[in-house]
Amino acid sequence: MNTSNRVNKNGVEVQYRSVLLRRSYREEGKVKHETLANLSALPEPAIETLKASLAGRTMVEAGAQLVLARSLPHGHIEAVYALAKGLCFESMLGPACRERDLIMALLAARICAPSPKLATLSWFADTTLGPDLGPVSTDDLYRAMDWLYKRQGRIEKTLARKYLRTEQNPEKPALFDLSSSWVTGTHNPLAAHGYSRDKKRGVEQIEYGMLATRAGIPIAVRVVPGNTADPAAFIGIAAEIQALAGVDDMVMVGDRGMITSARIRELKKTSLGWVSALRNSAIQALAEDQGPLQMSLFDEQNLAEISHPDYPGERLIACYNPPVAARRSRKREELLQVTEERLKVIQAAVSAGRLTNAGKTGVRVGKTVGLNNMAKHFIITITDTTLSYARNPESIAREADLDGIYIIRTSVDADTMDAAETVRVYKALANVEKIFKTLKSRDLQIRPVYHHTEERTRAHVFLCMLAGHLTWHLREALNPLTYTDENRPVPEEPVASVHRSIAAQTKAHTQKLADGTPARSYQGLLTHLATRTRNTMNIIGTTGTFELLAVPTPIQHQAAILIQDHTK
Repeated sequence: MNTSNRVNKNGVEVQYRSVLLRRSYREEGKVKHETLANLSALPEPAIETLKASLAGRTMVEAGAQLVLARSLPHGHIEAVYALAKGLCFESMLGPACRERDLIMALLAARICAPSPKLATLSWFADTTLGPDLGPVSTDDLYRAMDWLYKRQGRIEKTLARKYLRTEQNPEKPALFDLSSSWVTGTHNPLAAHGYSRDKKRGVEQIEYGMLATRAGIPIAVRVVPGNTADPAAFIGIAAEIQALAGVDDMVMVGDRGMITSARIRELKKTSLGWVSALRNSAIQALAEDQGPLQMSLFDEQNLAEISHPDYPGERLIACYNPPVAARRSRKREELLQVTEERLKVIQAAVSAGRLTNAGKTGVRVGKTVGLNNMAKHFIITITDTTLSYARNPESIAREADLDGIYIIRTSVDADTMDAAETVRVYKALANVEKIFKTLKSRDLQIRPVYHHTEERTRAHVFLCMLAGHLTWHLREALNPLTYTDENRPVPEEPVASVHRSIAAQTKAHTQKLADGTPARSYQGLLTHLATRTRNTMNIIGTTGTFELLAVPTPIQHQAAILIQDHTK
């Protein structure tokens, strides 16, 4: 449509409009235009209809009856794919192919509705992934997992260099921790009986070590047999991860159960630094008479550096947390009283003659005092006809002296990481625990493991780790819409407990956001996003169909903006 302004013979400026139907073509290398018709006389609705038709749109008669043929959940899947696109996640997985499409679908399923692979196929059919992917079989999914497993090293290397290089990680800490998950079936070569961190006794399991950033972003994972306890195996995993990150002086951070003294001896043979903590028995040895650990260290502050010949070349940072000390004192007193009440019942049975054998009495007493690890705090005398007990004040006082005290040990020098920062880095291990909680809870449900081959088991754990990576980013992006504390205050005292901000407490109390809209849990928000549907429509009397995406709710619209902002 062209418009022009002209002055008519009466001297009045008039605007003229012309609507021409034209085509462009090339003749002898030159672009030419040809007018096919002058449509200026047509009414505006007719012109708009013709323009829409030429643009390829399907025109529907105003009075025609529309039929909603099917409606499929789409919003939660759209959120996952939008996040992955913003993070360049798909390109990191590998080149565009059928296997990559299926892996992305498996990641979306693991985040939105975690379930075994067979159940995942049914979930595909009930969402927009069904028509988008076309026919999918379990064999297709297993081939995609095999494809992913072959690319694990390359993907982890990309993640490590993105998040752990000196530019993004100047202090060079990398959090590392071990966990386990039980396995079903009897043919998995990695399954073995071992120490279950899930407290799932009597079943075989696998173990896996997770590498994460200080913020708790999963970077890499290694799966080992369920009975692995060899320090050399741990060092092999650590060295492999260091090579992945491409750095020479990485600092591994792990708790006292993971970076043990035996593993520290192996770590000292490498270029890896480490941060860990002492066990209670080692702390008690440092607190003995004339030892370096004395309560006077904490008269003015809650942390102090000490040294001891048993830890050459290491820094020991003693920390004291008064609220934890008070809580442990209160808990110990409660357990002592509960144990005494149980011992009274046994004593009454002995006095009444129902228990007349010292051996049987000892078995019952042993189970009672061992239930809450209270045996060390009681002095007990047993005969065939009597039972007497009393608290052991020396043992109780010795333990009470160490309430709220823990000691961090590290090989990193003070110029690189001062005492306060070392404490903060160690406490960041809570973020790795959050990863394991995400993996094992309703978020991702890594367990139980149903696969029977070593490669598929490793691929399954790696797939869950990638889903955990995306989940971390998705949670961060959607924090303003959930109960999560967006701005948790960082205490000046590194030993002090971290408390929720006033804004987060208000949000939890009122169950509303600052603008008055309802606050949701992360899972509740995913459920709400899923209510945005993609609808298949058709018109009565015609055979054609078209798809119509539901208008997003204000929360869904805001979620899309937050995801876009997070990935900029």
